[in-house]
Amino acid sequence: MENKNLVNNLVLQQMNDSDAMGYNKSYIATPIDADFRLLDNAYKDTGRAYAKLKTAISNNKCSSEGCEYENRMLKQLEEAPSVTTDFLENLLAELSVTEEPNFDPNNDYAYTLASYMMNGRPGFSKSDGYVASLTLLNDGSQELFFNGPGFVTPLIINSIALATLLESGTSIVASTPDINKSMDELLVETGIFPPDAVDEKGMLSAGAKISEEFVIKFNGEPDYEIIDIGNGKGRNILRFDLDKIEKKVTPFINAEISGLMSSEQETIAAWNVYISKGTSQEEDDQMVQDANAASSSWSYTEDLPLMQDKKVLFAKKYKEYFMKNYLKQFTTNKLPNVEQDAVVFDLEEAKKAKAQKFIEDNNLN
Repeated sequence: MENKNLVNNLVLQQMNDSDAMGYNKSYIATPIDADFRLLDNAYKDTGRAYAKLKTAISNNKCSSEGCEYENRMLKQLEEAPSVTTDFLENLLAELSVTEEPNFDPNNDYAYTLASYMMNGRPGFSKSDGYVASLTLLNDGSQELFFNGPGFVTPLIINSIALATLLESGTSIVASTPDINKSMDELLVETGIFPPDAVDEKGMLSAGAKISEEFVIKFNGEPDYEIIDIGNGKGRNILRFDLDKIEKKVTPFINAEISGLMSSEQETIAAWNVYISKGTSQEEDDQMVQDANAASSSWSYTEDLPLMQDKKVLFAKKYKEYFMKNYLKQFTTNKLPNVEQDAVVFDLEEAKKAKAQKFIEDNNLN
């Protein structure tokens, strides 16, 4: 089944990133009304209503006993501006997630449309058929309404509902964790690098090397692997005890996964954007469009709360992602630390010398 959120969000992102509207002479020549006048329209009758309530209370001509209704409505009108301010701040902060570089396009695309409308993006104005309105409701809450050509159904957001979700730690638009940053930090936390490999910012310094204790040795000396570099030449590379390294890093990986899963919607975002396909940041940089989970995406509406099988799968793939895209670079084709062992040599002679050394070390003569 087609993932409409994925398709529509990617199309919207392409439209937003494109400069095409700047070359559309018809658009440039047309007056554009991008001001939805949310506050003007929402508060246009509040002055009259406030005065009417004040008069009723002053003249003791209220419709409710003890002017209970009138006083309650008066209080709501007095508090309405601060409610609006908080409401708009909360919503704009949520909608800003759609602008993040690692935004998961599997989020509901209606929020991307609302973001473009609120931020005055070309093609999403009143002149383009879009409608946005703010309404003060009788219960003291407020409602934002969005509609237009891109919407299947109107998007309606209530101020109290939004505030309640945010207070409980739930967002309406899932932000994708910065996996690249957290995995760079994880490399340091695992303790497989010596202290002098970490810079003053707590990150691995350029040229950082895994600690000697993880290098495979024979009789106290590094047991190199000889690789063929062509033209009958070879060179030594270090061999690492990968099992020992894995045992060392696994508890730290598990702790990182546990922390990430404390927010299941961020877990889904990380899965969709990074983990499912396993592509690195460098691989994404070489693509026209970053890889995403596509058909293997997890849904925010259907897969929350996450079932145990998905948690297990996420943990497995997260570890594979870390090992492949972050740790592997420090264990692959690494030259010896001893300068004379790092030089290029004749391949056949080196193989014979290594075989002879093996015979001598094991008393096989």
